Amino acid sequence: QVQLVESGGGLVQPGASLTLSCTASGRTLDSLPVGWFRQAPGKEREFVGGTRWSGCRAHSKHYTDSVKGRFTISRDRAKNTVSLQMNNLKPEDTAVYYCAASSTRGLVLSSIWNSGNYEYWGEGTQVTVSS
Repeated sequence: QVQLVESGGGLVQPGASLTLSCTASGRTLDSLPVGWFRQAPGKEREFVGGTRWSGCRAHSKHYTDSVKGRFTISRDRAKNTVSLQMNNLKPEDTAVYYCAASSTRGLVLSSIWNSGNYEYWGEGTQVTVSS
């Protein structure tokens, strides 16, 4: 079993940066595929980005088009965390952000986008982008 806790959210102006952290307990997070999702008021939960092993077990990272080039996922093995660095934030980025982990180490690329493939979820952290 894995427990996940997000932190780092807050209120920022457009163009600012924030780093969200997902800290895991109960298991080494680096061994699991991890995704970041977000949900804005009145909207469906959507995939933001994720990291997994593919092919020869090398790490790969994937992002939804709306954040590509602005957001970056990274892992810190010593702290058992996965971070989401968010740059050039826009008002449409306003949402509750969740980290999630899958027990399926070999999660295929087509499955990483689907929230239903993640068993472990944090409770979320609020990100608000407003002038």
